[in-house]
Amino acid sequence: MISPEINTVITPERIELPPGAVLKLLGSWQDYLWLQRQLGDRTVPRIKYRLGEIWLMAPLPEHGRDASLLADIAKVLLDRLEQRYDSFTPITMSLPLAQRGIEPDYCFYIENWRSVVGKNRIDWQNDPSPDLVIEVDVTSYTDINDYLPYKVPEVWLLKNKQLLVYRLQGENYAITESSYFPNVREIVRQCLLIASEQTTSEAIKWLRNFLHSKGS
Repeated sequence: MISPEINTVITPERIELPPGAVLKLLGSWQDYLWLQRQLGDRTVPRIKYRLGEIWLMAPLPEHGRDASLLADIAKVLLDRLEQRYDSFTPITMSLPLAQRGIEPDYCFYIENWRSVVGKNRIDWQNDPSPDLVIEVDVTSYTDINDYLPYKVPEVWLLKNKQLLVYRLQGENYAITESSYFPNVREIVRQCLLIASEQTTSEAIKWLRNFLHSKGS
Protein backbone atom coordinates (compact mmCIF):
# COMPACT_ATOMS: atom_id res chain seq x y z
CA MET A 1 0.00 0.00 0.00
CA ILE A 2 1.47 3.35 -1.04
CA SER A 3 -1.22 5.70 0.21
CA PRO A 4 -3.45 5.84 3.33
CA GLU A 5 -5.89 2.99 3.63
CA ILE A 6 -8.65 5.32 4.79
CA ASN A 7 -11.86 4.89 2.77
CA THR A 8 -10.31 2.10 0.67
CA VAL A 9 -12.70 -0.79 0.01
CA ILE A 10 -11.89 -3.91 -2.02
CA THR A 11 -14.63 -6.55 -1.80
CA PRO A 12 -16.45 -8.79 -4.31
CA GLU A 13 -19.22 -6.17 -4.33
CA ARG A 14 -17.29 -2.88 -4.13
CA ILE A 15 -14.01 -1.35 -5.27
CA GLU A 16 -13.53 2.13 -3.81
CA LEU A 17 -10.38 4.25 -3.46
CA PRO A 18 -10.17 7.86 -2.25
CA PRO A 19 -8.80 10.42 -4.74
CA GLY A 20 -5.03 10.26 -4.98
CA ALA A 21 -4.79 6.75 -3.55
CA VAL A 22 -2.47 4.16 -5.10
CA LEU A 23 -2.87 0.56 -4.05
CA LYS A 24 -0.54 -2.31 -4.93
CA LEU A 25 -1.88 -5.86 -4.52
CA LEU A 26 -0.14 -9.15 -5.05
CA GLY A 27 -2.19 -11.13 -7.53
CA SER A 28 -2.34 -13.28 -10.64
CA TRP A 29 -3.46 -12.48 -14.17
CA GLN A 30 -6.79 -14.15 -13.32
CA ASP A 31 -7.18 -11.83 -10.30
CA TYR A 32 -6.54 -8.85 -12.58
CA LEU A 33 -9.18 -10.02 -15.06
CA TRP A 34 -11.66 -10.50 -12.20
CA LEU A 35 -11.06 -6.93 -10.99
CA GLN A 36 -11.51 -5.66 -14.54
CA ARG A 37 -14.88 -7.39 -14.74
CA GLN A 38 -15.88 -5.93 -11.38
CA LEU A 39 -15.01 -2.43 -12.54
CA GLY A 40 -16.91 -2.85 -15.80
CA ASP A 41 -17.17 0.47 -17.65
CA ARG A 42 -15.98 2.52 -14.70
CA THR A 43 -12.92 4.67 -15.38
CA VAL A 44 -12.03 5.00 -11.67
CA PRO A 45 -9.99 3.50 -10.23
CA ARG A 46 -7.42 2.97 -12.96
CA ILE A 47 -5.94 -0.52 -13.02
CA LYS A 48 -2.80 -2.10 -14.43
CA TYR A 49 -1.07 -5.45 -14.19
CA ARG A 50 2.62 -6.17 -14.08
CA LEU A 51 3.87 -9.69 -13.39
CA GLY A 52 2.51 -10.72 -9.99
CA GLU A 53 1.25 -7.21 -9.13
CA ILE A 54 -2.09 -5.45 -9.55
CA TRP A 55 -2.00 -1.67 -9.24
CA LEU A 56 -5.06 0.49 -8.60
CA MET A 57 -5.06 4.29 -8.71
CA ALA A 58 -7.78 6.88 -8.15
CA PRO A 59 -6.75 10.06 -10.00
CA LEU A 60 -6.83 13.50 -8.46
CA PRO A 61 -8.69 16.29 -10.32
CA GLU A 62 -5.41 17.80 -11.57
CA HIS A 63 -4.59 14.47 -13.21
CA GLY A 64 -7.63 14.62 -15.47
CA ARG A 65 -7.21 18.32 -16.19
CA ASP A 66 -3.56 17.96 -17.19
CA ALA A 67 -4.18 14.82 -19.24
CA SER A 68 -6.98 16.57 -21.13
CA LEU A 69 -4.76 19.59 -21.75
CA LEU A 70 -1.89 17.45 -23.09
CA ALA A 71 -4.27 15.62 -25.42
CA ASP A 72 -5.69 18.94 -26.65
CA ILE A 73 -2.15 20.20 -27.29
CA ALA A 74 -1.36 17.07 -29.31
CA LYS A 75 -4.55 17.49 -31.36
CA VAL A 76 -3.85 21.15 -32.12
CA LEU A 77 -0.29 20.33 -33.20
CA LEU A 78 -1.41 17.39 -35.34
CA ASP A 79 -4.07 19.54 -36.98
CA ARG A 80 -1.40 22.14 -37.66
CA LEU A 81 0.63 19.49 -39.46
CA GLU A 82 -2.51 18.41 -41.34
CA GLN A 83 -1.82 14.93 -39.98
CA ARG A 84 -4.60 12.39 -39.78
CA TYR A 85 -4.96 10.60 -36.46
CA ASP A 86 -7.33 8.75 -34.20
CA SER A 87 -7.28 9.14 -30.41
CA PHE A 88 -8.71 7.02 -27.62
CA THR A 89 -9.55 7.52 -23.96
CA PRO A 90 -10.16 5.65 -21.75
CA ILE A 91 -8.61 2.51 -23.18
CA THR A 92 -7.27 -0.73 -21.73
CA MET A 93 -4.20 -2.22 -23.37
CA SER A 94 -3.81 -5.89 -22.44
CA LEU A 95 -1.46 -8.63 -23.59
CA PRO A 96 -2.68 -11.98 -22.21
CA LEU A 97 0.35 -13.94 -23.44
CA ALA A 98 2.76 -11.53 -21.77
CA GLN A 99 0.34 -11.05 -18.86
CA ARG A 100 0.49 -7.27 -19.00
CA GLY A 101 -2.28 -4.71 -18.75
CA ILE A 102 -2.25 -0.93 -18.61
CA GLU A 103 -4.60 2.03 -19.07
CA PRO A 104 -2.93 5.15 -20.53
CA ASP A 105 -4.61 8.53 -20.19
CA TYR A 106 -4.70 8.98 -23.97
CA CYS A 107 -3.33 7.18 -26.97
CA PHE A 108 -2.94 8.41 -30.54
CA TYR A 109 -2.71 6.47 -33.76
CA ILE A 110 -0.83 8.72 -36.18
CA GLU A 111 1.30 6.71 -38.58
CA ASN A 112 -1.01 3.73 -38.06
CA TRP A 113 -4.37 5.50 -38.09
CA ARG A 114 -5.62 3.26 -40.90
CA SER A 115 -5.22 0.22 -38.63
CA VAL A 116 -7.93 1.36 -36.21
CA VAL A 117 -10.42 3.16 -38.43
CA GLY A 118 -13.91 1.86 -37.71
CA LYS A 119 -12.78 -0.56 -35.02
CA ASN A 120 -14.68 -0.88 -31.75
CA ARG A 121 -12.01 -3.16 -30.28
CA ILE A 122 -8.26 -3.31 -30.76
CA ASP A 123 -6.45 -6.65 -30.80
CA TRP A 124 -3.28 -5.83 -28.89
CA GLN A 125 -1.67 -9.12 -29.95
CA ASN A 126 -2.00 -8.38 -33.67
CA ASP A 127 -2.92 -4.73 -34.27
CA PRO A 128 -0.20 -2.05 -34.13
CA SER A 129 0.36 -0.25 -30.84
CA PRO A 130 -0.46 3.47 -30.61
CA ASP A 131 2.17 5.76 -32.08
CA LEU A 132 1.90 8.08 -29.10
CA VAL A 133 0.74 7.53 -25.52
CA ILE A 134 0.13 10.27 -22.96
CA GLU A 135 0.44 9.67 -19.21
CA VAL A 136 0.13 12.09 -16.32
CA ASP A 137 1.79 10.93 -13.10
CA VAL A 138 0.68 12.79 -9.98
CA THR A 139 0.89 9.84 -7.57
CA SER A 140 4.04 7.95 -8.71
CA TYR A 141 1.84 5.36 -10.42
CA THR A 142 3.47 5.35 -13.86
CA ASP A 143 6.49 3.29 -14.87
CA ILE A 144 7.71 3.93 -18.42
CA ASN A 145 8.83 0.30 -18.69
CA ASP A 146 5.18 -0.78 -18.52
CA TYR A 147 5.00 0.19 -22.21
CA LEU A 148 7.98 -1.91 -23.33
CA PRO A 149 5.91 -5.07 -24.06
CA TYR A 150 3.71 -3.01 -26.40
CA LYS A 151 6.65 -1.28 -28.14
CA VAL A 152 4.86 2.07 -28.16
CA PRO A 153 7.21 4.32 -30.19
CA GLU A 154 6.68 7.51 -28.15
CA VAL A 155 5.37 8.21 -24.64
CA TRP A 156 4.73 11.62 -23.12
CA LEU A 157 4.97 11.50 -19.34
CA LEU A 158 4.01 14.58 -17.37
CA LYS A 159 5.62 14.41 -13.94
CA ASN A 160 6.03 17.30 -11.49
CA LYS A 161 4.56 19.59 -14.19
CA GLN A 162 7.44 18.77 -16.55
CA LEU A 163 6.99 16.86 -19.79
CA LEU A 164 9.34 13.94 -20.34
CA VAL A 165 9.35 12.64 -23.90
CA TYR A 166 10.39 9.00 -24.14
CA ARG A 167 11.11 7.31 -27.46
CA LEU A 168 11.72 3.63 -27.97
CA GLN A 169 15.33 3.06 -28.95
CA GLY A 170 16.05 -0.61 -29.46
CA GLU A 171 14.77 -2.47 -26.42
CA ASN A 172 14.59 0.50 -24.05
CA TYR A 173 13.11 3.98 -23.68
CA ALA A 174 15.29 7.08 -23.74
CA ILE A 175 14.39 10.68 -22.93
CA THR A 176 14.71 12.76 -26.08
CA GLU A 177 12.75 15.12 -28.34
CA SER A 178 9.39 14.24 -29.86
CA SER A 179 9.50 12.74 -33.32
CA TYR A 180 6.39 14.77 -34.20
CA PHE A 181 6.86 18.11 -32.42
CA PRO A 182 10.51 19.03 -31.64
CA ASN A 183 9.59 21.94 -29.31
CA VAL A 184 6.66 20.29 -27.55
CA ARG A 185 8.23 20.42 -24.09
CA GLU A 186 8.42 24.22 -24.16
CA ILE A 187 4.89 24.44 -25.59
CA VAL A 188 3.57 22.23 -22.79
CA ARG A 189 5.42 24.27 -20.17
CA GLN A 190 3.83 27.48 -21.42
CA CYS A 191 0.36 25.94 -21.71
CA LEU A 192 0.54 24.57 -18.17
CA LEU A 193 1.54 28.00 -16.88
CA ILE A 194 -1.36 29.70 -18.65
CA ALA A 195 -3.79 26.99 -17.51
CA SER A 196 -2.69 27.40 -13.88
CA GLU A 197 -3.16 31.17 -13.99
CA GLN A 198 -6.27 31.23 -16.17
CA THR A 199 -7.97 28.19 -17.77
CA THR A 200 -7.11 25.30 -20.07
CA SER A 201 -9.19 26.94 -22.81
CA GLU A 202 -7.00 30.05 -22.62
CA ALA A 203 -3.92 27.83 -22.88
CA ILE A 204 -5.21 26.25 -26.08
CA LYS A 205 -6.20 29.67 -27.42
CA TRP A 206 -2.62 30.86 -26.80
CA LEU A 207 -1.25 27.80 -28.61
CA ARG A 208 -3.41 28.39 -31.68
CA ASN A 209 -2.38 32.06 -31.77
CA PHE A 210 1.27 31.10 -31.31
CA LEU A 211 1.15 28.64 -34.20
CA HIS A 212 -0.68 31.17 -36.38
CA SER A 213 2.03 33.78 -35.70
CA LYS A 214 4.71 31.27 -36.65
CA GLY A 215 2.98 30.51 -39.92
CA SER A 216 2.22 34.07 -40.94
